[in-house]
Amino acid sequence: MVDPDSKAQQAAVQATAAHVQAFFVGHDVESIAYDLGSGRRGAVPDLRVMVVGPGPRSGAWAYVTAGCWSAVNVDGHGIEFVMTSQRREPALVDLIAMVAFYHAAHRLDHWHTMPIGEPWLPGATCDHLLVSLPYLHGPNLERCELPAGHARLLWLLPITSAELAFRQQRGTEALEQRFDDVGIDPTDPLRLSVV
Repeated sequence: MVDPDSKAQQAAVQATAAHVQAFFVGHDVESIAYDLGSGRRGAVPDLRVMVVGPGPRSGAWAYVTAGCWSAVNVDGHGIEFVMTSQRREPALVDLIAMVAFYHAAHRLDHWHTMPIGEPWLPGATCDHLLVSLPYLHGPNLERCELPAGHARLLWLLPITSAELAFRQQRGTEALEQRFDDVGIDPTDPLRLSVV
């Protein structure tokens, strides 16, 4: 007998993957089944990371989770995550999977931050992630209809420790305004701090 929860989880993962592929039509999209390992597998069952190559919508690479909604949703409403980079970065598959596992225990949401314990890429200045709206891709990527609700795809924006401190003092809107004023390239691992 098929577990109804498992069937709903798989349907949500498939719907998320279809949403990502439809949004990024014309891009190469690879779906990677990610095994969190022994003792962690149950936190985000059926986790997939969609790796989206550059194409007509964006010249950057995108990494999108499919499976977070299944692990953590409230009344059918949940979150998936997207990251961007200038190049294909295998380390980002691991990083976004780590975020998925963290989210299962801590329930990240819009404007939350998360320490990652090291630079997001080798040599990078940013060692935290800010959960933000998917500004690089727009609102059509953000809302994903699922058979049993919807997922909100939120962007994981790498930030520096100084930017985190500024956000804690002045607020997230002030930090995002600073990003806009300076015109940061959020895909640049070597970008300078805006504060």
